[in-house]
Amino acid sequence: MTCTLNRRGFLTASAAMAAAFVIPRAGFAQPAALALQATTRTLDIDGRAATVFGLINGNGTPGLILDPGQRFLLDLTNDLTEPTIIHWHGQIPPNAQDGVPDMPMPLLQPGETRAYDFEAAAGTHWMHSHVPIQEMQLLAAPLIVRRPGDRRADRQEVTMFLHDFSFRSPEEVLDEIRSGKGHDEAAEAEMSQPADPHAGHDMGDGMAMNGMSEMGGMSMSGMAGMQMDLNDFDFDAYLANDRTLGDPEVVQVEKGGRILLRVINGAAATVFWIDSGEVPGRLVAVDGQPVQPLPGTRFGLAMGQRLDIELDLPAGGGAWPILALREGAHERTGLILATSGANVPVILGMADDAAPAFDIDLAQEAALRAVAPLTERAADASPMVMLGGQMQPYRWTINDRVFEDRIPVAAKSGQRVEIMFHNMSMMGHPMHLHGHHFQVVALNGKRFAGALRDTVYVPPMSMVMVTVALDAGEAAEWMLHCHHMPHLASGMMTTFAVSG
Repeated sequence: MTCTLNRRGFLTASAAMAAAFVIPRAGFAQPAALALQATTRTLDIDGRAATVFGLINGNGTPGLILDPGQRFLLDLTNDLTEPTIIHWHGQIPPNAQDGVPDMPMPLLQPGETRAYDFEAAAGTHWMHSHVPIQEMQLLAAPLIVRRPGDRRADRQEVTMFLHDFSFRSPEEVLDEIRSGKGHDEAAEAEMSQPADPHAGHDMGDGMAMNGMSEMGGMSMSGMAGMQMDLNDFDFDAYLANDRTLGDPEVVQVEKGGRILLRVINGAAATVFWIDSGEVPGRLVAVDGQPVQPLPGTRFGLAMGQRLDIELDLPAGGGAWPILALREGAHERTGLILATSGANVPVILGMADDAAPAFDIDLAQEAALRAVAPLTERAADASPMVMLGGQMQPYRWTINDRVFEDRIPVAAKSGQRVEIMFHNMSMMGHPMHLHGHHFQVVALNGKRFAGALRDTVYVPPMSMVMVTVALDAGEAAEWMLHCHHMPHLASGMMTTFAVSG
C-alpha cells in the first residue's frame, strides 16, 4: 500500500496525526499487536511535490506513541519496492530485533512482515531505516514511550521531528559530497569562540562557556586559526514535521499553558539549535533520559539526539515560533505555537545571521546532570575510540579503520566499560551505541555525573576526550557508529562486541 499525501490535504484528512504529535493520548486497551508500514508518501515542499519514504502506523499517521507500561508488540510490514530494515533508536531490544542488516536478521523483503516483541524503554525516541540512503529519504518517524508522570502532568505535548531533504536521490547527494562539490566553503568557520550560542543559558555548577579550559581542554582562543567543517552539503529544505517555514505547522495552545516539546533530530547530516525566543524553557531530558532541569532559550542537538524542553507560555494570547537553526548557517525551520485567534507571523527560512557552531567547548554537555545516574563502580575495561577522517578523499574512520576492516570494541557481559572518544578530525561526530544506554562521566578526565544518553556528540579537532560509562548487556555484536549518514556510509562504524 502506498500512502499519497499532499501538504494541506494531509493536514485536513489526517488531523489524527496532528493530535498524535501534539495532544497527550488517553489510555486504551492494548491491542494484540501494533501495525507499522514502511511505505512511500508524497509531500508538498514549498509548492513542489516530493516522493519520500515513511513509517505509518495502523491509524494512517507517522510514528508511534506508546502508553506507560505498554509493551513494544509490533508487526512491521515492508510496502516498499526494495528491502529495508528498521532500527528502534533509543530502545534496548534483544539483539535479533535491533534492526541492522544481517546482524543477525536479513533485510525485510518487499511484502514481508516481521514481528517484534520486547519491553519498551520510556522517553522520546525514534525509528529509522539502517540503510543510510533510505534514512536520507525520510524513512524515519518519532517513537514516543510515555512515562506515568507524563499522564499526570498538566501540560500539552508537542513533538518536533527534524530532517534535512534533497530533491536529488541519496546516491547523487553522496556522490557530490564525496567529490567535494557539495562542500559549502562558506560554512567553514574559524575555530574561535562562538557568538553567544547559549544566550539565556544558566550552565550551572560554575561551568561557564569558557570552563573547558579549566577541565584541561584546549581553550577556544588557543584554537584560533584552525578550521573545522560544520556542513558538507547544502540540502534543498530543512523540515519540522515534514514542513518548512514557508508553510509551518501551527499548533494551537492555551494561554499561560505549559508545553513539553519533544525534539528529535532525524536529519542525515545537520546539527540544529532549538531556539524558543521569548518563551523561557527548561531542558528536562536528553535522548529520552531525565536530567536535572537546565534553564535557557537555546539548546543544541546533533543527529540522532533528542531533547525534552518544558516551555511556559505567557498568560496573554499570542504566537510563538519555535525555531531549529542549522549550525554555522542561515537556514532554519520550525513550528509555531499559537493561541486561538492569534496573528501568526510570517518567518523566512533564512535568518539574517548565521547560527554558531554547536557545543565546540562541550559547555552544554558539561552542564547536564542525570536524575538517576549509574551506580558508582570501577571500570573493568576502558577502550579508547579514535575518530578520524577528512573531506578529501572522503573517508571517515574509527581507530583508523572503516567498517569492513574493523577491530571491534570488546567487552564481557556485565562488565562496567568506560569508552573514551577522541576526535581529531575536522568534523564533529555524534556517536551512537546500539542496545545500551550510557552515561557521560568525564570530559578530559574531569569526572562528573553527566547525562544518560545513547548518542554523544564529540566536537571537531578536540583536545577534550569524552568518556561514557555503561554496563555491557546481551552477549552479541552491537553497532557503534557516527550518526552523520554520509560518514556512516563512508565507513565510520564498528561494533561493540559483548561476549558471554
